[in-house]
Amino acid sequence: MTGFNLPIEEYRSGDRPSPIPTQATGPPFFYYENVACAPKGVWATISRFLYDIEPEFVDSEFICVAARKRGYIHNLPVQNRLPLDPLPPKTIFEAFPHVKKWWLSWDSREKLNCLRTFKASATTLERIRLALANCQNQPTPSVRKFVMKECRKGNLIWIGKNRVAPLEPHEIERLLGFPEHHTRGIGGATQRYQSLGNSFHVDTVAYHLSVLRDMFPHGMNVLSLFSGIGGAEVALHKLGIRMKNVVSVENSKANRAVLRTWWEDNEINGTLIDDIDDVRELTTEKIEEYVATFSGFDLVIGGSPCNNLAGSNRYHRNGLEGEQSSLFYHYVRILEEVKSAMLRRSSSDQALHSI
Repeated sequence: MTGFNLPIEEYRSGDRPSPIPTQATGPPFFYYENVACAPKGVWATISRFLYDIEPEFVDSEFICVAARKRGYIHNLPVQNRLPLDPLPPKTIFEAFPHVKKWWLSWDSREKLNCLRTFKASATTLERIRLALANCQNQPTPSVRKFVMKECRKGNLIWIGKNRVAPLEPHEIERLLGFPEHHTRGIGGATQRYQSLGNSFHVDTVAYHLSVLRDMFPHGMNVLSLFSGIGGAEVALHKLGIRMKNVVSVENSKANRAVLRTWWEDNEINGTLIDDIDDVRELTTEKIEEYVATFSGFDLVIGGSPCNNLAGSNRYHRNGLEGEQSSLFYHYVRILEEVKSAMLRRSSSDQALHSI
């Protein structure tokens, strides 16, 4: 999953397999993300509702140390992309040099698996410790197999003799491209793991959005749907793209608090409107009002909940008909209403100028 191109030499020169349809060209630009390994037919449906644009599938392990297989449908240019500087660490030892001391020779991992919304239990960690201790430094093939299975599943790293531990929230924040302690203060560790596990990978998204920097030197108006902890906003800020106005829609009170705190701490020179907590409440009238106030949106960005799409959800993997994943259709609705409102405004302005 290398996308159309990547900021590494062997994949740098790729392009779209087919051009964007005329009716899908920006502005507004749009960017939609969801899990790549969705049930059969899901991405074909998503593509059909978004102008038959072919998805760009990217595994973030090509950019950073952790795997994160995601699909993106967007109408952004794909040439002249630039990565954030500096590039993130690409191996476990680059990201966590202190673990080398305890790393076992038969643990050949260089990368981490997908960063999940939960962490390994204390019981699992103790089982690993006891299994290794009982082998007296000579673990059998079956013990090694058990240990490696759990280490891969839980992204466990070695922190002492026979001891592994899950990544801490602040370590995951760094791997995902967020500032350290970005989610601190929103509740316990469980909430932080959940919010981080559902977020954008900032470096990947910033690589895609980097083409907007020269297109909007004076800033952008952004409609951010399913904002989460503000991955899109952090990416734009890291790119040096001013956010003049951001309308953020996010149903989690904790996540809204994270974005608001980050916005204020960084003294963003713009306006954040975050009083809508449900995309179903973003009505045609409100969209018309925002378009009139801001003279339109330059970017509509988001990714609907993947609860019913992810492979780890064994019980309610219902595709786009699930209670949460069906919110994708509101992304489509809102995008269409933004485009229509902007077209009406443009036609009205042209009519006035012709008088």
